Amino acid sequence: MSETAAGKDKPLIDNKVIPVMREAIVTVQMLLFKMLRQSIHDRYVDRSEPAHTQLAGAVINNLFGTRPADAAVAAFGAANRELVEQELRELATTCAPLRPLLTDALRMQTICDNQEGIHSIPSLLMARALGILQEDQELPLPSTFMLQVRRLAAEHGLIEPMAAAPPPAE
Repeated sequence: MSETAAGKDKPLIDNKVIPVMREAIVTVQMLLFKMLRQSIHDRYVDRSEPAHTQLAGAVINNLFGTRPADAAVAAFGAANRELVEQELRELATTCAPLRPLLTDALRMQTICDNQEGIHSIPSLLMARALGILQEDQELPLPSTFMLQVRRLAAEHGLIEPMAAAPPPAE
């Protein structure tokens, strides 16, 4: 096999990194869920708590192109399509502080998906159309992305903050 052919088959990301990247992407989704659910709760005071949770879940599933794990969220999303689409259109404003991280998470998801033979460009195109994707933002290295996600998740109380390693014993 020639060097060109060998280089062509080499994955962009080491297959050992993909599960860790996916975990970071899910953590970004959790951060978005937390922020969006609170925003929905504050704006839709006439709706019950399950509706707040289901709406936030339906919006995130749509944005990331994922199928809902919860049948109730899927049913809610289908029955309230216009509301979900309205929330998607307002997402760039509603969750503005997360736009840089959402941009990175959607890009990283596309890279991971590509490595696994999944076509997820539509999620990026939708994020661009919704004004969420910050196209001029450079793609971080996977380690930088994961550290940013970890730091923000700790700030939001989703995970324990990383502690500094103790100095080596002498």
